[in-house]
Amino acid sequence: MSRLDGKYAWSVTVGEKGQIVIPKQAREIFDIKPGDTLILLGDVNRGLAIPPKMTFEQLAAAVFEDNSKGDADNEKDLS
Repeated sequence: MSRLDGKYAWSVTVGEKGQIVIPKQAREIFDIKPGDTLILLGDVNRGLAIPPKMTFEQLAAAVFEDNSKGDADNEKDLS
């Protein structure tokens, strides 16, 4: 079977406290450093996923995006 470019699989063990260690190769490939914040997504049918760090930044940017027009409309509705 040929290896797909950019596709990887690793095995990790869950410790007594429910912690896992991200393998060194994965940390290097995805530039994961101590203190980084990661998102852990879960779906009971599809399992767990840890998307790239940039996903968190994009999510935060979307949440705090300047919606000044929307805010003005909301203020009018409250009056």
